[in-house]
Amino acid sequence: MGSYIAALTQRWGQGEPNRGRSRCDGCGRTLSPQDLVPVLSYLVLRGKCRTCGASIGARAIWIELAAAVIGALAFGLNAGLIGLGGALFGWALLALFLLDVEQFWLPDRITLPLGALGLAIGLGPLQDRLIGLGAGFLALELIRRSYAAFRGVEGMGGGDPKLFAAIGAWLGWFALPFVLLGASVIGLGAAIFLASRGQDMNAKSAMPFGALMAIAAFACWIAAASGLTLADLIMHSMEFS
Repeated sequence: MGSYIAALTQRWGQGEPNRGRSRCDGCGRTLSPQDLVPVLSYLVLRGKCRTCGASIGARAIWIELAAAVIGALAFGLNAGLIGLGGALFGWALLALFLLDVEQFWLPDRITLPLGALGLAIGLGPLQDRLIGLGAGFLALELIRRSYAAFRGVEGMGGGDPKLFAAIGAWLGWFALPFVLLGASVIGLGAAIFLASRGQDMNAKSAMPFGALMAIAAFACWIAAASGLTLADLIMHSMEFS
């Protein structure tokens, strides 16, 4: 899954169709199965193409490791359908994270099926997840349109409300405030870090809010799958504050 996500997001980011065998970016050689063993092939080849010696970026190996961690966490918490659902949820969020960070793009081809799948196998009562689907979309869509109306510029992309709706479909309406809080805290931390590195951060600086929500959403899924209740989350939030 990590290899697939790495290839998918790279091809979509470059405007290429998601089909065809993987190939070396240097010489164009079609890669063989021994070149495509996740993580291991990169280490054996020392990050270089076996034909032309061109350097292979470490992007794919980090994505493969991230996907492995997501799968291990999901199936470690529940080896049944819930674990499978959590892995699929996390892998989709990983793809959206990459596309938003690299392209500021949350494609409907991922967010819409993700929402439908959440209604089918998400956590909690279906009624809560249906409310989460609607409330998630309406909340961010209202913010997005209001900001555009008052400021005259787009402050949020159209994919963010759809992703928030999909998250609500997976986790239920009660998790949405915690996802927003987590995303905001992560975003604030990222802004402080970038500012400390000399990057100019101001009100017009673009932040991939969908990517931040993706991180917070999977953290909330882990908490819910671990058996933490709404009361537990509120208590932990108060302790954090």
